[in-house]
Amino acid sequence: MKARIPTPDATAALLRRTISSAPRLAIQLGTGFGGVAEAVEIRQQWSYRELPGFPVGSVPGHEGRLLMGALAGTPVWVLCGRAHFYEGFSMAEVTFAVRTLAAAGASTVLLTNAAGGIRKALRPGSFMVLSDHINGLGENPLRGPVPLGCPRFLDASAIYDPLLRRILRRAGRDAGVRCQEGVYLAVPGPSFETPAEIRAFRRFGADAVGMSTVPEALAARQRGLRVAALSAITNAAAGLGPPGAVLTHEEVLVQAAARGDAATRLVSGFARRLGVTD
Repeated sequence: MKARIPTPDATAALLRRTISSAPRLAIQLGTGFGGVAEAVEIRQQWSYRELPGFPVGSVPGHEGRLLMGALAGTPVWVLCGRAHFYEGFSMAEVTFAVRTLAAAGASTVLLTNAAGGIRKALRPGSFMVLSDHINGLGENPLRGPVPLGCPRFLDASAIYDPLLRRILRRAGRDAGVRCQEGVYLAVPGPSFETPAEIRAFRRFGADAVGMSTVPEALAARQRGLRVAALSAITNAAAGLGPPGAVLTHEEVLVQAAARGDAATRLVSGFARRLGVTD
């Protein structure tokens, strides 16, 4: 007999059996946002290895833990880390966690990531609220079977909710952090981009570039969630930094850690304001 393949709905049912009520806000912590987990009043937690279907990534800065608790007084799910397309995971695996929390009762998701700045004003240490994206991954997570009750052809004209974007910018002001808006371009990685690619991306209208977030945003919208996304700009994109600068993941981690406190204040402020708004 073939082993039953885990589904997001089945894993969500498992989670619901172990909790009394499900938070409406889900937060996915990307590189540079790990400190947010320390601000959560944890009520329950699970290793990704305990949750059927959750892929376990291997990238430093993505620990692989699901938290349920409160952040700044607002009930939250927190995904500490993600699986990346460049690690060899399928799109179904990359989006599994977000789809699970949608099935578990989440209605809003905040996705976070580290990104390289293309627009001149987006310098290392700044933050960008996503207003739109360009999918340069070469694959769409909505390809294949359609989840029950979800649209086959998703309207992608407004992936990132305007009200949530305003709340993020206000949370930034509360935290003393300037949040600019911009267009995020997702590439498959894992190599960093070439200077010629960055010049092309700038012509496409991209303000920042990274290797994640777009799959989860599309999957969340297909499931009916309101979506917000936030990038920590950790480096100037290829060809835009000092002469001879070498891009490394280690340097991204160092720059992300330097703004970790600001990232935590910003995300906590978003949760607090959203709790008041809801």
